[in-house]
Amino acid sequence: MLRYLNAGESHGRCLMAVLEGVPAGLPLTAEMVNADLTRRQGGYGRGGRMRIEKDQIEFSCGVRKGVTLGNPLGLLIQNKDWENWKETMAAEPGPPPPEKKVVTRPRPGHADLVGAIKYGHRDMRNVLEKASARETAIRVAIGAVAKALLAQFSMQVVSYTTEIGKVVASNVTDPLNAYALAEDSEVRCHDSVAGGKMIETIRGAKHKGDSLGGVFEVVVTNAPIGLGTYTQWDRRLNARLAMAAMSIQAMKGVEIGMGFESARRFGSEVHDDIYHDAQENAFVRKTNNAGGLEGGITNGEPIVIRVAMKPIATLYSPKQSVDIQTKEPFEATVERSDICTVPAAGVVGEAVIAFEMANAMIEKFGGDSLMEMKRNYESYQAYVKDF
Repeated sequence: MLRYLNAGESHGRCLMAVLEGVPAGLPLTAEMVNADLTRRQGGYGRGGRMRIEKDQIEFSCGVRKGVTLGNPLGLLIQNKDWENWKETMAAEPGPPPPEKKVVTRPRPGHADLVGAIKYGHRDMRNVLEKASARETAIRVAIGAVAKALLAQFSMQVVSYTTEIGKVVASNVTDPLNAYALAEDSEVRCHDSVAGGKMIETIRGAKHKGDSLGGVFEVVVTNAPIGLGTYTQWDRRLNARLAMAAMSIQAMKGVEIGMGFESARRFGSEVHDDIYHDAQENAFVRKTNNAGGLEGGITNGEPIVIRVAMKPIATLYSPKQSVDIQTKEPFEATVERSDICTVPAAGVVGEAVIAFEMANAMIEKFGGDSLMEMKRNYESYQAYVKDF
C-alpha cells in the first residue's frame, strides 16, 4: 500500500511529506521530480508568489545513489518566502504578529471562516496557511515519484486544459499528442486558437480584478486490465480517482469518460461494444465512453478524467464579508493571488491521479522490490493474454 502524510504552511519554513510503500530498486532523482515542480509553477495568469519561489525537492531519506531503498521517503521543499515571514510564522513563543498580518476578515469562497469556527482560531491566518493551494507543491512531488513507478510499466499520466471561462478547446482524439502540444502553450491547451482566446479572457479578468476557472483533462495510458475492484465501495478505482481529484483545492466537479453527457443519452449510445482481436488475442473496445473503467475496475482502455475548477476565490476586487472581531461589514482581505491557475491545476491533477494509479498497481502486483513487482506484472499479463 502506498500512503503519505504531508505538512507545512504556505509561508512557513518548508513543505514536507513522508511517503511509504515505494518498492526498493526504483530509479529516482531530484531532477525527475523538479521537472513537474517547474511545470506546476508555470501558466499564464499566475501571481507574484511564483516569481519568489523556485521549488526544488530534497530527499531527506529513503533514496541512495538515485535508487529507492524500500524505506519511507522523506520529501522536503523549502519556502523561499519564509525569509519575509519569519517573525509572523515563528514557532517559538513571542509577541503577537503585527496587526496587518492578522486576518480577521474571511474571504468568500475560502476555508477562512468555517476553519476558524471549527478550530477556534481568532486569527484566520492559522487556517489559510494550510488550506492554501501552496500545499499542492509537495503533492506534485509525491505524484512525480508515483509517475516514476508507473513509467516502469510503460504507463503515462498526462493532462491538458480543455476550458477556461467560456472558451472551449477542440475535442481530443490523441491524448499524447494533445499533451505534447499543451506543453508548448502558456495555458497548457492543445488547441492553439482556443489557447489564444483563453489568454485574452484571463487578461480581461485581470483588468477587472476578477478571476477565472475552467476544466482540465487527465489521461492515463496503458493501464492494465484489472486494477481496482467491485467488491467493496471504497476500493472501486473510479471512486478513488474521483476523490483524489476533488481533494485538490478549488475543484468542484469530476467526470469519467463520457461523464455527465451519458445521463443525456440512450444506453445504446453510451456503452462500449466489446470485440476480440484475434491477431492480438485480446478483448478490445472501439470506443471509450466508459473512460477506461467499468465496475470500478480498469478495462485496458485509457483512463479519461475531466475536472472542473472554480475561479480563484481571492479577488483583487474583493467581495463583501464581515470582520469576525467587530462583526462590521468590510471588503474581504486580499492575499497575494493568481488570476487563473487551471493550467497549473492540470499538473496537480496528474500528480494525484498518478498516486492513486501507483497505489492500485502496488496493491495488484506489489512486492518488496521493483524487480519482484515486475515479475508479478509480467505473469499476470501472460494470464490475461491467454484468458
